[in-house]
Amino acid sequence: MSSLLEVRDLVTRFETDRGSLDAVAGVSFDLRAGGTLGVVGESGCGKSVMSLSIMGLLPQPPGRIVGGELMFEGRDLRKLPAAELRALRGSAISMIFQEPMTSLNPVYTCGQQIMESVQLHQKLNRAQARKRAIELLELVGIPAPDRRVDSYPHELSGGMRQRVMIAIAIACGPRLLIADEPTTALDVTIQAQILELLAKLQRELSMGIILITHDLGVVAEFVDEVIVMYAGKVVERASTPELFAHPRHPYTRGLLSSVPGLREPIVAGARKRLPTIEGMVPDLMHLPSGCRFRSRCPLAIPVCAEREPLLERVGASQVACFAAAAEVAEPSA
Repeated sequence: MSSLLEVRDLVTRFETDRGSLDAVAGVSFDLRAGGTLGVVGESGCGKSVMSLSIMGLLPQPPGRIVGGELMFEGRDLRKLPAAELRALRGSAISMIFQEPMTSLNPVYTCGQQIMESVQLHQKLNRAQARKRAIELLELVGIPAPDRRVDSYPHELSGGMRQRVMIAIAIACGPRLLIADEPTTALDVTIQAQILELLAKLQRELSMGIILITHDLGVVAEFVDEVIVMYAGKVVERASTPELFAHPRHPYTRGLLSSVPGLREPIVAGARKRLPTIEGMVPDLMHLPSGCRFRSRCPLAIPVCAEREPLLERVGASQVACFAAAAEVAEPSA
């Protein structure tokens, strides 16, 4: 299938009192129409900043895009006039934001917040927009939508507020949906329902989805391909089965090993600590020389301190790691 979104060498910079830093430093990926891409990494690695860059919603100042291309259906979003970008945002490209309680406006009903989008982009009158809002609430699985359309956000549970956020995001039938931590703070049952709903809507609307999450279980269940980010850069990119079967980058391995396994034996009276990634994420204003992960990496070799690794093909994955490349090369040497 054709590419829906192509991100090439995206650099997003923030100016602070301490100086400038690149929160996103040369990120590249593509998403095919109807496909699902997972973006994982620790808090602060640049996942949300990348999504806001694509949406054109960076707070300016202090943030700005200083390099790269954002090609959506063949058009560079960075070069579009502001009016054209606003017309795309919310209609062709949409986003589910984190924390529905704070993302929804507490002084407007859920119905009013859905109606705003369809009235703006689809030019419906108030009666038509209200009817469409009720249809969308029913589509996302909210019971009694004709009553809930007049409810305020505080009157709904966390799961139902998240469904309202999804209804707003899909109101105009977007071709690209960015879901930023859509299951955060939800219990496991509601989380499964939200993912099932997104998968159903994707099939019905043929959407491409970028799923930003720190939950590797969600990634394993829902996405086709994964990019792993660390300190503003992509360190590994692979299909979901390949990433879980053969993680190449030491950071990816650390993330996967920190997830408790259901098949591990439980021994009475024994306490076994989960593996952790030692150290801290580097300060983006004072990055180490060479590889950004080397101070925390158990496989670091001398070249890691000399130059920054590039994202290169290693087996069936793309990995930015000298040690991973050396591991694959050794058996054939």
